[in-house]
Amino acid sequence: MCGIALIVCGIKIDLSLLIPNLTSTCPQFSQNCPLFSEDDIKATLQRRGPDSLGTRNILLHPKIGKDCSTLSSSVENEGSAEDGFGSEVFGKLQFIGATLQLRGVNPVVQPLVDASCNVLIFNGEIFGGIHLSSDSNDTEVLMQSMEQCCSCVSHENNRYSCPSGGRINSVPELLSQVKGPWALVYWQDSSKTLWFGRDAFGRRSLLVHWPTPDDSRLLLSSVSSCPSSHQSYDFDDEGMLDFNFWEELSCGVYSVSVGSPDMDEYLIGKVQKHEWTDSELKELITWERTAIQPKLEDSSASFGKVSISQNDRLSSLSSELGSLQITPLPTSQKVLIALRESVMRRTSLYKIFKAFPIDHRQERYAPVAVLFSGGLDSMIIAALLHQCIDPEYEIDLLNVSFDGESAPDRISARAGLKELQKNAPLRRWNLVEIDADLLKLTCETKRVMSLITPAKTYMDLNIGLALWLAAGGDGWLSEVMSSAEGGLCQRVKYKSEARILLVGSGADEQCAGYGRHRTKYRNGSWLGLHEEMKLDMQRIWKRNLGRDDRCIADNAKEARFPFLDEDVIRILLDIPLWEIADLNQPSGTGDKKILREVARLLGLNEAAILPKRAIQFGSRIARESNRQNFGSNRSANQASAGSAVIYRPSN
Repeated sequence: MCGIALIVCGIKIDLSLLIPNLTSTCPQFSQNCPLFSEDDIKATLQRRGPDSLGTRNILLHPKIGKDCSTLSSSVENEGSAEDGFGSEVFGKLQFIGATLQLRGVNPVVQPLVDASCNVLIFNGEIFGGIHLSSDSNDTEVLMQSMEQCCSCVSHENNRYSCPSGGRINSVPELLSQVKGPWALVYWQDSSKTLWFGRDAFGRRSLLVHWPTPDDSRLLLSSVSSCPSSHQSYDFDDEGMLDFNFWEELSCGVYSVSVGSPDMDEYLIGKVQKHEWTDSELKELITWERTAIQPKLEDSSASFGKVSISQNDRLSSLSSELGSLQITPLPTSQKVLIALRESVMRRTSLYKIFKAFPIDHRQERYAPVAVLFSGGLDSMIIAALLHQCIDPEYEIDLLNVSFDGESAPDRISARAGLKELQKNAPLRRWNLVEIDADLLKLTCETKRVMSLITPAKTYMDLNIGLALWLAAGGDGWLSEVMSSAEGGLCQRVKYKSEARILLVGSGADEQCAGYGRHRTKYRNGSWLGLHEEMKLDMQRIWKRNLGRDDRCIADNAKEARFPFLDEDVIRILLDIPLWEIADLNQPSGTGDKKILREVARLLGLNEAAILPKRAIQFGSRIARESNRQNFGSNRSANQASAGSAVIYRPSN
């Protein structure tokens, strides 16, 4: 996992292909002091990637010939005093990479530069589509694959436009094949094209600042920085900085083709968004389910039967069963297998870089943690993690509470711990109880407000703060004293050192876990439920995942989402909707019905009947926030009726 950023100067960015009705495509270069400096961006990124920090610059300048002008480039090494804009017109692309290395056996420092002067900064994990050995570093492997791509900006019909003997992928085609979460920026020197984007589900954050009259730079960054200087910018009476500077980059692959100077002698960069080319990926994005509404004969039938094509998709997942299945697997068993494979890919199939720290002397160590409420989703993940990692490792279960022992998530977490210990008594489970007092988190709250940007609502802040504290892993363990003392427990300080954090995002969206799903079902039946779930999945990148990635990664932890694995999404879409959920049944029974069946298969009978509870309510941060800012929950609900509440930090 990494923090990546790009600063583009001296190039007029033409957005006319991206935004057809845009009236002004190339704002004039401003002379204002920029809001975010290079040092601001580096400082924020290094919190995400503490292992290394690097920069590389691409300098662009025109070469004037007899008949035409061409563009030449050079790579400026880190630390060079060369800065830029003298009498000769040229542009500058500054790549910044901060690395939290989780793959490979040798240290890797980003940005990567190859012999062809291509430059890559990559934040993500490759779980398929490109072959990696268990000890490979995926950034290095991706760089090698990108170097083989053709120089075509448009991938349409490039089977014919690339004159080499073999089939050559374009950059969009290659990235369409990658399975796993990613965001990247890549300079392809042969075509003088800048490529950037994020995966189709937005599982890794990437923010963009399109050029404006106030700041004519094109900026990309994993996270918003905290400005080091505010004197040139306006604040309102409550000290709220205008954070409309950034926006979430929509999922997809983008290119900026840099051309020769215009009449004003400025380089021009034309921005274009490209379509995904992989047919299976496009099916997942459209999120269409073949069986939405049950027929009359389905109402009393067993819905365990599946089509041959669905069984084919599961053939690779069911190899662990050891023998050919003569009868079709129950749907819950298929989901269990897919989820187990997803957790396996995210924890143990690839060697974790320096799984044991150099100065590691204690006998106990937990390389992977779970964001843990004791609810259905986190219990399933914890149980599957136990099946996937070496028995010598401990498992940290990170639980945050703003109401001590009384918070619902603290109560369910302790109950969940007992159920996990009962099912896996030889595993050492560490329930890390992270206690927080909202009134004492003034500095932390301001920090998280910057991290959730461009989101601004109280709900985003509450969720972001809970995630940020939980990911920090700084809490307490309850350890049993000697049996001679009656088995009494004592609380001891503990900080989780796990760099990988498994999170249950995507389970509610795909399995009808939200209250609004029940409302849509009552008002619009099965089709209304399907459309609401589809909407949730198609906007999860904007509403949830970018924010969550930024808040968790600020602690130098990488969030991984087993429920958002491509194979898991595919399996769930292949299942009839009425097997996913039965919202005629009460909460805790019909919602997320398929996952409750999975929990029972794992022996988690108590977790299988727990109702849905969002982190802001289960941790009690929403209640404490409402009391602090509005006086009561009722006042907060009245203030927010019909519109989102905008959070404004106090001085």
